[in-house]
Amino acid sequence: MLKRHARTACTALAAAGLLLAGTGGATADSAPAAPSAATTLRTADAPPELLAAMQRDLGLTPTQAKARLAHEAEAGATAARLRDRLGAAFAGAWVDGADAATLTVATTRAADTAAIRATGAEAKLVTRALADLDSAKAALDRAATTGTPVRYVDPRSNTLVVEEAEPGAAARLLAATGTDAALVTVVRTAEAPRPLYDLRGGDAYYMNGSGRCSVGFPVTKGTVNGFATAGHCGRAGTTTSGFNQVAQGSFQASVFPGNDMAWVAANTQWASTPYVKGSGGANVQVTGSVLQPVGASVCRSGSTTGWHCGTIQQHGTSVTYPEGTISGVTRTTVCAEPGDSGGSYISGSQAQGVTSGGSGNCSSGGTTFFQPLNPILSAYGLTLKVTGSDPGPGPGPGEPEPGGTWKAGTVYAAGATVTHGGASYRCIQGHQAQPGWEPPNVPALWQRL
Repeated sequence: MLKRHARTACTALAAAGLLLAGTGGATADSAPAAPSAATTLRTADAPPELLAAMQRDLGLTPTQAKARLAHEAEAGATAARLRDRLGAAFAGAWVDGADAATLTVATTRAADTAAIRATGAEAKLVTRALADLDSAKAALDRAATTGTPVRYVDPRSNTLVVEEAEPGAAARLLAATGTDAALVTVVRTAEAPRPLYDLRGGDAYYMNGSGRCSVGFPVTKGTVNGFATAGHCGRAGTTTSGFNQVAQGSFQASVFPGNDMAWVAANTQWASTPYVKGSGGANVQVTGSVLQPVGASVCRSGSTTGWHCGTIQQHGTSVTYPEGTISGVTRTTVCAEPGDSGGSYISGSQAQGVTSGGSGNCSSGGTTFFQPLNPILSAYGLTLKVTGSDPGPGPGPGEPEPGGTWKAGTVYAAGATVTHGGASYRCIQGHQAQPGWEPPNVPALWQRL
């Protein structure tokens, strides 16, 4: 590990996802159209510094950058609905194109392709379901060493990819686990992932007065302010000071390896803000925590290299560092360097996760991994600090809140079911619930049953 010391708007997919029989327009008696995913996630409000970084790092025009965020939001919602519909036949989804206008959904069942195309997505018929490849990867994870440092399911190739740092390491791993070689694509790599050691997301903080990491996302727990960050940055009880070297707080809980998650409770001098440090130090607003699909753009803020963007390569990746294996991280093309650990990954205004580790640097490029944020919020009972959310119409004066099991602040995984206002709903995209995102208001996140 490297430890840094103190010295150093488009709606095409929305329309496709809401296909109606016939071509007639809405009538005066029609129910108002449900808000699109792009509207729900407020992609039109993306700050200029985020759009500028996407243009720089992804080679986009201003128009493409704006369109990409809208398309990614719609694609995530469409893919989530199809995953629920396809069930065990679902084999993954991804977006392509400079503006992410093409969504592809894979299935093992030929009969599903018409339903996929009816949403505006492209259909790909494959032989292996995502659940089967995930199961095979889990067996490899239990036996992996640094000779096979990275393993992930690649939905585009419908295979399980094993990165091999030592000749023959992948073959030994497959033999030891009895894994069918036909499921696996072996990729030779010279990379050696390591945690990127070193209350606004991306700002520096210092552990026990020496090592440096980066704030992930400001949170609250009851009346306590704090932030989520990487577990390898400190253990429970490790004290922290802020970017200005003023006493800040201490780690309350930490997991590493296995996962790479932690949270720090701050003292009363520090207040959580709903921001990530963007390009030039500008504030980038955080409005939620909806995880975006493979192929989506993502930007990272860290105290060493600042603000950089790339794309999401795979979710559910497993990485073996010298200290042990972590699972469930997301692989990206964003660069990072020591000291960036723990820092923020954000897609549009949606918090994605905190920097775990990676390879390369921001001069020659690299690969990084982030620990998704929603599991951190759920594990420690934290509430993401957000801003700019629309409270929605809500009940009128004197009217009771609708009954049900849905509750703001709860982290819902895809597939979770709740009741609200007398109806039942299934979660189609994992997120932390917040006021204004009640199930009837956000069809991009909830499907009525």
